[in-house]
Amino acid sequence: MKTNDGKVFLVGAGPGDPGLITVKGKACIKRADVIIYDYLASRTLLKYANKNTEIIYVGKKGGDHTMSQDRINSLISEKAQQGLTVTRLKGGDPFIFGRGGEEAEVLIHAGVDFEIVPGVTSAIAAPAYAGIPLTHRKYTSTVAFVTGHEDPEKSDSGIDWASISKGIGTLVFLMGVKNLPHITEKLIKNGKSPDTPVALVRWGTTPEQVTVVGTLGTIVEEVKKAGLKSPSIIVVGEVVQLRESMKWFEKRPLLGKRIVVTRAREQASDMVTLLSDLGAHCIECPTIKVAPPDDMKPLDEAIENLPAYHWLIFTSVNGVNFFFDRLFSSNKDVRSLKDLKTASIGPATAKRLLDFGIKSDIIPESYRAESVVDAFRNETVKGEKILLPRAREARPVLPVELKKMGADVDEITAYCTHTVHESADDLLTHLENKTIDLVTFTSSSTVKNFKSLLPSEKFQHLMENVTTACIGPVTADTAKELGLDVHITADSYTINGLLEAILTFYTKQD
Repeated sequence: MKTNDGKVFLVGAGPGDPGLITVKGKACIKRADVIIYDYLASRTLLKYANKNTEIIYVGKKGGDHTMSQDRINSLISEKAQQGLTVTRLKGGDPFIFGRGGEEAEVLIHAGVDFEIVPGVTSAIAAPAYAGIPLTHRKYTSTVAFVTGHEDPEKSDSGIDWASISKGIGTLVFLMGVKNLPHITEKLIKNGKSPDTPVALVRWGTTPEQVTVVGTLGTIVEEVKKAGLKSPSIIVVGEVVQLRESMKWFEKRPLLGKRIVVTRAREQASDMVTLLSDLGAHCIECPTIKVAPPDDMKPLDEAIENLPAYHWLIFTSVNGVNFFFDRLFSSNKDVRSLKDLKTASIGPATAKRLLDFGIKSDIIPESYRAESVVDAFRNETVKGEKILLPRAREARPVLPVELKKMGADVDEITAYCTHTVHESADDLLTHLENKTIDLVTFTSSSTVKNFKSLLPSEKFQHLMENVTTACIGPVTADTAKELGLDVHITADSYTINGLLEAILTFYTKQD
């Protein structure tokens, strides 16, 4: 008989790549009142939690236990008995060497309702990301998962070494780096050839993935030379040979590069996805957030007077978004723009405007005055009225150049940017530990606010050997003025252009 209305979801978080969470696992994170998560569960998954969700870290690694297993068991049960929905987020799959069975037994004893949500286990995912199929018709049809964590001093092993050495084609040992000499010795002693291929995959499916290959006779020395440590998966079997042709993940051009994305959080997802697809480890550190201006009256008045304008110019995606939000809240729609010509600076801005059904008449290539002049060369703007809704902090070059051309320009604040401090501590920790390879800047605001997050007396030290990449010359100039060395400047002032410049930079280094 159940004692309360609380419920526990024992959820497999997958092997490290947050994209490998199951649809149901993601749903459990979203609905949780409490999330209790492990060391091997990707922190990125926590972004799916509600802002009021209580999040508790109970990670255990290499003898450093934040909380004992018994206390974790009690905590899960206690939270559920308070009537809360608890998502217990465990690395890999909860029932494959994840002690999920023990946690379920505690819940049964306490009368707490629960569900098991399987996850992608590292036992299959890490080899797959290393290009090793655990079964293959030409090599083997059998595979076994074995704990590598068994105490070698035990008088009676729980592992039937003779059977697995001779009767199983592929062996996968989890948590076995420390016991690797013991494992190889036991396998060889029980009939496995010393020439049997072996691979160790550390931090499989993540940008930190490293694979070391050898044989049962050489792998201990190879791992020692590579300095490989936990968490690692050990794969023993002839299928390891296939890695030479099948390895795919480790070929990604930005694999292992730690890249800081300073863009506003609501705009960063596309950039993070693109960088991650190239193998980078993205650290989201938004330095700005966009918000409506304190005084909406000027924008409201401009919207009311739209028939008086000849041109409407957008300089950013944010400008488009905030303008149309206000247009719609004024009980108007796109028909109010029927007599206006439009210009969008940059393809991303033009694309966003097209989402509202409006094709830009002019698309200047950049913010630079020369591009504006070139773009309007075939247009007669003298005496025409232009509405320019954009950021409060925007540079004055555009309205100045348009006025020189004889236009009557109304520059209206559509949105503001504010400094964000929420990720400052993590950023400083990474910079202090020299674990950042590259910082990206997509606007002058991101540069200014990034600089403001760093203690001035430590600035040079923190940025030493850190590469910086800017989306265009205007952003690069701001960075240089603030004392940053700029290593990468995109030729095409778009996110894709910035990524191409980053790839070119690292390709040349290789």
